[in-house]
Amino acid sequence: MQPPIASTPADGRVPIASGVELRVLSWDGSLRPFLLVHGLASNALLWQGVAEQLAAAGHRVVAVDLRGHGESDAPAEGYDTATAAADLSAVSAALDLQDPVVVGQSWGGNVVIRLGEVYGGVHALSCVDGGWLHLGDRFATWEECWDVLAPPLFTGVNAASVTAMLRTRHPDWPPTSIEATMANMRVRPDGTVEARLARTHHAAILRSMWEDRPRARYAGIGVPVLLIPTGEQARPLVEEAARILPRATVKWYAGADHDVHAQYPAEVAADLRTLA
Repeated sequence: MQPPIASTPADGRVPIASGVELRVLSWDGSLRPFLLVHGLASNALLWQGVAEQLAAAGHRVVAVDLRGHGESDAPAEGYDTATAAADLSAVSAALDLQDPVVVGQSWGGNVVIRLGEVYGGVHALSCVDGGWLHLGDRFATWEECWDVLAPPLFTGVNAASVTAMLRTRHPDWPPTSIEATMANMRVRPDGTVEARLARTHHAAILRSMWEDRPRARYAGIGVPVLLIPTGEQARPLVEEAARILPRATVKWYAGADHDVHAQYPAEVAADLRTLA
């Protein structure tokens, strides 16, 4: 039987540094806390289904919008993996999250690897289709990386057409996950969309991913790490991470979407609970 769905989260803001505030969604609970971290150009709402399941099981849950994403502040600087990890550490301290399980998806996986190795203070980590992203292995130059991975411009694209495209492309996603993906964008007065994350900030984060080497941090992480990959093309990198991380386990969601947490929230939440 499915657990009862937890109540609507508290929607708040946490000051972290130099006047910057990050938006957080919080669910109350008495069991070990979870801190949920989205990927590049995403937002905290993509974690809602997972968070509801975790909270229904009694866990305290916090999902954060990283700087420049979602409803968080967008200062001029700080768009890189190192700063994102420092921001997470500050959020955890400000909210008094005691030994949380920290979960990051896509770029967020790289971020939580850095958090665990540099700052510690976590009970366990999970990397959801990320944490093993080594763009410098894939692209010889930054320019080549940007040419291939630059985000779409959305010039003249109507919000209704984006919603329809998402529903067609992801027919098995719950409606809340479609709505959460739409929250990656703002709707202009004329009905067209623009990305919430500024293009220059997107580029800065992507460049930090191209320069960063998560594998250099694996050996320094002594807590359990659950790797949740989806695509077969990632297998060599996942196997490398599982070999070097001292306490890693792997749960494959073969053939699932990159946003597997949005696609299969109950299943992902059940796997994450094994870390608590």
